[in-house]
Amino acid sequence: MEYVIGIDIGTGSVKAVAVDLKGTSFAESQQLYGFNSPQPGYHEQDPELIWAAFSASIKGIIHKVKTQPLTVGLSSAMHSLIAVDEDCRPLAPMMTWADNRSSSIAKRLRATAEGMAIYKATGTPLHAMSPLCKLIWLKENDPVLFHKAYKFIGIKEFIWHKLFNEFVIDHSIASSTGLFDIVNHTWHPASLKMAGITAKLLSLPVPTGHTKKYDSNLPSGDIFAPGTPVTIAASDGCTANLGSNADKPGIAAITIGTSGAVRVASNKPLPNEAAMTFSYILDDQTYICGGPINNGGIAMQWWLKSFSGPELSATEYLDVFKQIAAIPAGSHGMVFLPYLTGERAPIWDSESCGTFFGVQLQHTRDHFSRAVLEGICFALKDVLEAVQQNSAPIIQINISGGFVKSEVWVQVLADITGKNLAVVQSEDASAVGAAFIAMKANGLISSYPAPALSSEQRYQPNPANAAIYAKNFWIYRQLYQDLKDTMHKVSAGNDQIS
Repeated sequence: MEYVIGIDIGTGSVKAVAVDLKGTSFAESQQLYGFNSPQPGYHEQDPELIWAAFSASIKGIIHKVKTQPLTVGLSSAMHSLIAVDEDCRPLAPMMTWADNRSSSIAKRLRATAEGMAIYKATGTPLHAMSPLCKLIWLKENDPVLFHKAYKFIGIKEFIWHKLFNEFVIDHSIASSTGLFDIVNHTWHPASLKMAGITAKLLSLPVPTGHTKKYDSNLPSGDIFAPGTPVTIAASDGCTANLGSNADKPGIAAITIGTSGAVRVASNKPLPNEAAMTFSYILDDQTYICGGPINNGGIAMQWWLKSFSGPELSATEYLDVFKQIAAIPAGSHGMVFLPYLTGERAPIWDSESCGTFFGVQLQHTRDHFSRAVLEGICFALKDVLEAVQQNSAPIIQINISGGFVKSEVWVQVLADITGKNLAVVQSEDASAVGAAFIAMKANGLISSYPAPALSSEQRYQPNPANAAIYAKNFWIYRQLYQDLKDTMHKVSAGNDQIS
């Protein structure tokens, strides 16, 4: 059988997906791994463990399908940073996107004209997630490691070096570093100066269609058959849009996993200084623009674990959402700010916190459950409105992630955003998108295929509910503005206590 492998190197797992030449995924292999947090704000992983998971997931998918793939495409999480020596051996654990130790540096940069100029040139928000801020933190706090490094790379570059013994980075991952000029496709001099490095300390940027044939004589061994073309492809957010059929103007993609994101395709960057939305490169013709939220499924998991029991059975979990569906839209006036882990777009405030507002005697646990769900959707609408200020009009949102299994959650999102929603095939959207890039780069297709949408899984906003949510969304936004200073005082007090 002829097929292509798409691989997504995520924060919690590597997933390999087999995709046929019509664009349909039909088999998968996944390897999980964890992270370490040795100090508050630290979020680290061992790159060698991720490499082992990568190798195992590839071998797993080939074993399932029983034949070698025609080609392979790589997707990966953004914003990781690894200091390595000349042989690409890690000198310290990898800092993931969730590492927050450089948050004060990001806050400092956002207050300067120089920082905002770098944001506009690179398309990357000034946040602790960005390698730019991580590099400045290392320079200021671990100068021995900083000066010892031969290169500073991300996890896909680490994997690529294992495969091909070269330091290269695709334009898509580069565009999420805060160090890359997204118009001229070169390392950005002002960013490099601010980070205290030169381009020699970074990998060579290449287009997302960059392809090499695998040589089994390299140290990585026998992962693929000799001569198998491997395409470097793009970042997970960009490939998710491609795999969700949201790579054209007018269609947005919303994903809710642990966190969440809103993304649209554009033929140019779409900067928004107030909301600091991102503009990342998919390919030479397309940027994927949008914003991430910290608190997606993690907020609902926190609520259910803390107040509905630590281990819900599948039946109990379904019952919770049935009870949520029985509560009227708007939770009888209760509004929840879901900033349990601070927030990224559009407020970019690591010192914000979660808040229930409007609580009265009439409110039950089910009201709180619905308010949490609505708060997550309000956060996504907040990003969507920021994106829409500069984008083409959005007529449809393609949605993916574990939340699509809950009809009430999807309907609430439709009612709050006021948009038509379509559920796409892919919890595997990023891996599928990587496969599409590889197929096109290797001449198997002339244009990206459109993943099939399920006609049974389309949702339209309920006008009556949408009117209620419009009022509550105004309250949602105003609450943050009213409580911002108090949140920061609470955060400062907690820091002193810890």
